[in-house]
Amino acid sequence: MAFEPGTAVVVTDPAQLAVYGRAFRKVGKSVVVVPLGTGVHAGHVQLIRAARSLLGAVVMVTYAGDEVPDVFAEEKVDVVFHGALGEGARISTGLDHLEDAAEIAESVAGVLAAVNATHATDVVLGEKDFELLAAVQQAVSALRVEVKLHSVPTVRTSTGVAMSLRNTSIAETDRDAALALSAALTAGAHVAERGADAVLATARGVLEAAGLTPDYLEIRGLNFGPAPERGDARLLAAVTLGGVRLSDNVGVPLGVGFKNKEG
Repeated sequence: MAFEPGTAVVVTDPAQLAVYGRAFRKVGKSVVVVPLGTGVHAGHVQLIRAARSLLGAVVMVTYAGDEVPDVFAEEKVDVVFHGALGEGARISTGLDHLEDAAEIAESVAGVLAAVNATHATDVVLGEKDFELLAAVQQAVSALRVEVKLHSVPTVRTSTGVAMSLRNTSIAETDRDAALALSAALTAGAHVAERGADAVLATARGVLEAAGLTPDYLEIRGLNFGPAPERGDARLLAAVTLGGVRLSDNVGVPLGVGFKNKEG
């Protein structure tokens, strides 16, 4: 049977997946992979759409959920690998992690396994998991993996909450408190021109007003190292509500704003 683009052809054999990837590369096609886990939400759909926006590219998705959802065909994905890749492997990048370092190492290995299995030229990840994004970039650079990494801004609900599969696990009584996480980050970003101390104090104040103590609240550089005194950085935070951990992050242009634009 001839291959039909945009029909979300499902593959379960890694060897067959590699055959597709090599064939597309041989005819000069770019191969874009979107590594997903075991569920799909609007943020993941946006990753797929970003992949499809790369002109002339073949879009592949790796997915480990129980059943392949119809949304992949609806979004005109070309190939779906249904199964796990990189199991048992860990790639540590030496970053000073805020989330569990072992989980990040497993996720990095999974992303690189998806890249290798599909013979991808490009990989698309979301800024929602900024720590993973930074770790993958570090691994790609250190290992000289010939793939281009694309990041997609976090998709949020109308209330500002970052889209996450964990959102459905938040108890109804905790949902108002959950809104404080994104509100705190937004408030912190709004005072970025006053520097890192002001950003952290403002964000912490919003969380405290909501009765929340963050699991962490930090500013990091874009490479996940120390934040610059002036320039682009990332404000990251996590809170636990009823046993459910929520994390989020926003960009913060430290020391940059109308008050000091002449500097």
